[in-house]
Amino acid sequence: MTAQSDPISDRLVELIDRGFQFLHPTNAEGQVQAVVGVRVHSQVIDLVQIHAEDDVTATRMPVGEQDIMEPRTVLWQTHGEVTGVLDAMLALPEETPDSAESRGCWVPVRPGDTRFIRS
Repeated sequence: MTAQSDPISDRLVELIDRGFQFLHPTNAEGQVQAVVGVRVHSQVIDLVQIHAEDDVTATRMPVGEQDIMEPRTVLWQTHGEVTGVLDAMLALPEETPDSAESRGCWVPVRPGDTRFIRS
């Protein structure tokens, strides 16, 4: 008998394979408040915050952000249910334009797909 594949676990494993590191912040009583994944690459920080199956936020921000939990500059962000948000994060391009060479912003083209538009 083979184990059934869990779509959420599969997505989390894919994020780990891409270099995400996960933390589990707790409150004073030791209860897990969220599952938080962070990855730094290509001059950006990718952040995934899972509070509940229908309360998940994924954010891409510049690597220089002082407070990644409340960034001042957001290049891309989505919020919603876990599979949709994780799919959107996984669909983001790995390579990003170098911030020193180009100016512009990430624009959603369709669900789960974005493009960098130079200004």
